[in-house]
Amino acid sequence: MKTVIKTLVLTLALIFSYTANAQKFPDLDKSPMDAATFPSSYKISDKIVKVVYSRPSLKGRDISKLAPNFEVWRTGANEATEITFYKPVTFGDTKVKPGTYTLFTIPGEKEWTIILSSDINVWGAYTYKKEHDVVRIKVPVSESKEVLDAFSIAFEESETGADMYIGWGTLRVKAPLTL
Repeated sequence: MKTVIKTLVLTLALIFSYTANAQKFPDLDKSPMDAATFPSSYKISDKIVKVVYSRPSLKGRDISKLAPNFEVWRTGANEATEITFYKPVTFGDTKVKPGTYTLFTIPGEKEWTIILSSDINVWGAYTYKKEHDVVRIKVPVSESKEVLDAFSIAFEESETGADMYIGWGTLRVKAPLTL
C-alpha cells in the first residue's frame, strides 16, 4: 500500500511540477522591437547613444493615418521609443546629460518636431506631458527614392558627431547630435 501511495504522490508531483513550469510564449510581435546605436558597429562596446523602438510596417497603409501630422507620436509602435545617452551630447542646441529619455515626435508635412522627454517607461503617447520636455528641435522632412515599409532609425557619423535618421515610406528626417 505504501508503494502505491508513494507512486501516486510522485506521479501527481511530476504532473503538477510540469504544468507549473510550462511556459506559454507569445507569437512574434507585429511591430518587432529593435535598437539602433552609435557607433553602430557591434564590435564597439563603448556606445554614445542607443535607441530602443518598435518597428511598425506600412503594409499598404498611409503614414498620415499611423503617425498623424501635428499630433504627438510615440515614434514607433507599442511602448514609446526610448533613447539613452551614455555621454553628454548636444541635441539641436541643447546640452543633454547622460541618461534615458522618451523620444516623441510631432510629424508635419515640411518639418518634424523631435522631443526628448524625462518621462520614461510609458506606453504610446497617451500620457505625454509637455512640461516634461527636456528639449524640442525642429528638423526638415526630405524624400527618398528608397521606400521603407518598416519604420526605421539609424545613425551616421557626421563632422560634429552623429546624425540620427528616422525613415518610413519615403519620408526621412535627420536630427544632429554634437558629441
